[in-house]
Amino acid sequence: MTLPPHAAFATASAVPSRAELRNHLVRTGIAGDVATTRENNLDHYRSLALRDPYYMFGLTFSEDWTYADVLELMAKKAGVVADPAHREGQDTIDPERTIDAVEEMGDRVAEALRPGGARVIVATGHPTGLLTIHLGLARFLEAYGATLLTPAEGWSYVGGGLGRRKKIRYVDDVAMLSDGGTLVHTHDPDPMRAMLAEERPDLVIADHGWAGAAGEAGIETVGFADSNDPALFVGEAEGKIAVTVPLDDNVLPRYYRPLTAYLLDRIAQAL
Repeated sequence: MTLPPHAAFATASAVPSRAELRNHLVRTGIAGDVATTRENNLDHYRSLALRDPYYMFGLTFSEDWTYADVLELMAKKAGVVADPAHREGQDTIDPERTIDAVEEMGDRVAEALRPGGARVIVATGHPTGLLTIHLGLARFLEAYGATLLTPAEGWSYVGGGLGRRKKIRYVDDVAMLSDGGTLVHTHDPDPMRAMLAEERPDLVIADHGWAGAAGEAGIETVGFADSNDPALFVGEAEGKIAVTVPLDDNVLPRYYRPLTAYLLDRIAQAL
């Protein structure tokens, strides 16, 4: 299809084939043998099973979701090692599952855009890594006629365990938290709740508590999550999150460029 002028960058010749993207994901550690340790993964699965709010990302669950259930789900959806006896050392994300989810995300985003005039919130709790994907998505969606919402800009609170006041800040229409001059990593759902109290979008593209709070509020939500962040995968299993893409969420930002190009090309081709 013919692209809007400002979206042409998204589907340039740099768009990788599926095989090329798979190789890139493994080579850069976005998937395959990832930096997140097995011990860290299992610790977070236990914490979610115990309903620790920090790992819930603002979601509630109707099922019991024991530790064994969470591990089984993460093996199925993210490709971590399924054997419960594997308790330390290396863990994995299956690059095929990552690409499958990227393609599904692209299809869901395209579906939201087709009627025209989609109102979208884009947000990230991991600005040191995933921000680059969200910025590409924001520019692309705007070129295709979506309205990027920026509710509750400047809303502030003290939370997240740091004891300092943080506020919502938008960078090119992508919502994040800032702490003075610093962009903040956060699991907190409260900022998204504040945004939704002011304005409800048709679609949210996010991660961490930004995605969890939107899914909990019944909004069409697609998101990204690391293998040690099981909440969005459980939310997807319960129908609150539309798509969750498994990936290491904190590699060098430039490493996400081929994945971003592949995702935006998938959206364009689905429109």
